[in-house]
Amino acid sequence: MSSVPPQGNNDDLLQKIADLQSQLQNLQQSATAQPSGEKATPPAEAPAVVPAPQAAEGGLEVSRIQDGDATLRRLVQRIAMILQAEKIVIMFHERETGELIGIPPTYGLDEHTLSLFKVRATQGISGQAFREGVPCLYHNAITDPRTRKDMVQLLKVQNGITVPLVIEKRDEENRVTDRTTIGVLHAFNKKHGEDFNDEDVRLLERMAKNVGAIIANLQLYKEVLQEREQLMQTFESLTSGLMLVSPHGKISQMNLVARTMFRIDDNPLTKDYQDVIKAEALLAFLDAGAKGEEPPAFELHMDYHGMERFYSTQGALVRGDDGRILGFVVIFNDVTEQKNIDRMKSNFVAMASHELRTPLTAIKGFSQTLLDAVGMDVYGEDDQREFLGIITSECDRLRRLIDDLLNTARIEAGESLKPSYERIQIKELVEKVALVQNQASGKHHVYAVHHNELPETCIGDQDKMDQIFTNLLNNAIKYSPEGGDVTIHCKTDGDYLLFGIQDQGIGIPKDHLGKVFERFHRVNNEDNRKIYGTGLGLFLVKHLVEQVHLGTIWAESDLGKGSTFWFRIPKELDIEKAQAEND
Repeated sequence: MSSVPPQGNNDDLLQKIADLQSQLQNLQQSATAQPSGEKATPPAEAPAVVPAPQAAEGGLEVSRIQDGDATLRRLVQRIAMILQAEKIVIMFHERETGELIGIPPTYGLDEHTLSLFKVRATQGISGQAFREGVPCLYHNAITDPRTRKDMVQLLKVQNGITVPLVIEKRDEENRVTDRTTIGVLHAFNKKHGEDFNDEDVRLLERMAKNVGAIIANLQLYKEVLQEREQLMQTFESLTSGLMLVSPHGKISQMNLVARTMFRIDDNPLTKDYQDVIKAEALLAFLDAGAKGEEPPAFELHMDYHGMERFYSTQGALVRGDDGRILGFVVIFNDVTEQKNIDRMKSNFVAMASHELRTPLTAIKGFSQTLLDAVGMDVYGEDDQREFLGIITSECDRLRRLIDDLLNTARIEAGESLKPSYERIQIKELVEKVALVQNQASGKHHVYAVHHNELPETCIGDQDKMDQIFTNLLNNAIKYSPEGGDVTIHCKTDGDYLLFGIQDQGIGIPKDHLGKVFERFHRVNNEDNRKIYGTGLGLFLVKHLVEQVHLGTIWAESDLGKGSTFWFRIPKELDIEKAQAEND
């Protein structure tokens, strides 16, 4: 059953959208930060929130990451040219493994060799530069005691420079507030048989700052994109419908629930909402949002495959940190089931009032008749006995109704109906309830059919078993035509007893068969509008069968021919298990 989520949940969702939009807007400029001397790419307008698949199909975000990677490749190539180095290699520190590993892009090194280039952060010249945060210059890699000889052989290193890769965080006044070493940068083998010198070291240190900045921004941007993808997946899995409209009236986000609501099969993103949405009430709502207004929540009625659905609709403007409007978000909460329950409760009050009033009217009427006749020789003994019998019967009816109400309240409150298990004379019980219903109705024929031999006894709660049969028989008689048969089918089914209460009534539509055991539920059609009931009897029966007796219950029906309510219970109920279920 869907219900209206707390207002705070929606507010949190709206705030998350706003935060994410602002975060993306800020990062899009920094993610592609260019090294000094590079031509900067003009920042683009912050994109609207779109599903993850959209971003993966060549969208702005992917292109920007590729641009950043290309910038890093150009920088690596430029370093090689300036320093006249045969090989340029970046190594990144992995916290999980404690290793420095070679990462692309590289210069003068193939992918396979790069994948093998890794050392502990405590080893070699790579580890020294990383740990101490100072550059290392070496003229003979083979004889230098600081080098890892296996790595020297792998990369065919003769001489080189290794400098730390440092990320600097700066404040608004461009003052360095924090430094973090993320890896090292290598330049190997000076061309033309020369050695690297101190000037080469200073050049590589300056260029390493640009390399570190690009890596940091790309990593941060990718993390934000990953966070956004996770948020988009959350949007898609929401039980509420969500739609985000840009300030220009374009749909920038619409999750699965919303697309299903409006029966949209193709991708609605980047389309005008006026071309997608046909509901007039919602269009007026969106028009107000497009104008920068926040219209009050309202209830949207939708026709879904011939069934009326109700949605609580809430909208809000999404603003960035600077107060600029980033869009208008609408959240749809399906409240159909809640509306149906409210309607059924209203019907229940009317039905219960009738059900209570009817026996009370009879009791008062016959009591008053007997009272008026006191001292007068008006009614004989047989008449008096008949009147008192009617009064007793109506009192029993009133008691059953009150019991149903109280038991329903206990079940909804999670309280046990406190079953009392014993060995029941099941055949005797079936015959007794059939006899009682025959006497009570007088207009229907209630009888039992034994399809095979029932055991004499079974384990259960006798009073509640009686209530199961009585409620099902009352229901069958209520919906059967006068003079119709009501049959109790009895059979043994392996380790179970199987019973079916069959009537010759109006039948139940297939789409209602799964709902007839819900509290307050009644099939609403022309044939049964004059048949009163609280809608609690079958709800209680289901609980008594499944919870108290660990059985199963279901209904079968043919419209215009009648219905059969089947229930199956164990022959020998596991009392300990049953008691545990009802504690």
